[in-house]
Amino acid sequence: MSGRNDFWSRRRAAVEAEEQATRSAAEAEVLAAEQAVLAEKPEAEVLAQLGLPDPDTLGPGDDFTAFMAKAVPEAIRRRALRTLWRSNPVLANVDMLVDYGEDFTDSAMAVENIQTAYRVGKGMLKHIEEMARQAALEEETVTPDDTGDEETPEDLPADEPLAMAEAPYDHWAEETPEAEEPTILPTPRRMTFRIEETA
Repeated sequence: MSGRNDFWSRRRAAVEAEEQATRSAAEAEVLAAEQAVLAEKPEAEVLAQLGLPDPDTLGPGDDFTAFMAKAVPEAIRRRALRTLWRSNPVLANVDMLVDYGEDFTDSAMAVENIQTAYRVGKGMLKHIEEMARQAALEEETVTPDDTGDEETPEDLPADEPLAMAEAPYDHWAEETPEAEEPTILPTPRRMTFRIEETA
C-alpha cells in the first residue's frame, strides 16, 4: 500500500476534517448564543458576570488582555480598545506611522530656489564632472615628459638587431568565404484524402 495515497487513508482524513468542521460550527453556535444573551444585559452586569473592571476606569500600564477573550461582547471589547489607545500616547499618536501624514506642500516649509545636482539626461552632473577631472589629472601624470629621457629607435646602437614580435596566427584570415549556393526549398504540398468505398 502507498500509505497516504490509498483510499482508506484519504477517507479517514476526510472524516476527521468533517468532525473538526462540525465541532467548530457547534462552538461558534454556542458562542453566538452566549453573545446574544450577554448583549441583552446591561454592560455593568456583563462586566460583573465576567469579572472585568469598567474599561473607562483603566489607565496606562493596566492589563487589557482580559477584554480580548472570546466570551467578552464586541461592544465592550471595542470600548476597552478605545480606552487603551487613549491611555498610551504611542498608540494614540499615529503621525509617525503614516508615510505621507505631513503636508510637504506647505509654503512655510518649502525652500525657495531649491537646486539639485541631478540633471535630466546626465544624472548627477557635478559627480560626473569631478570624475572626468580626476581622470584627466591621472592621464597628465601618466604621459611621459618631453625631456628626452626615453630611448627612441634611433638612439639604439646599430649593431643590435631589433627584436620583432611575431604576430599571432589568424586562422580565420586564410579562409575565404565560399559562394553559398541558394538552398532550394521543396514546394509546399497539400494533403489529399482519398476515400475508397468498398462494397
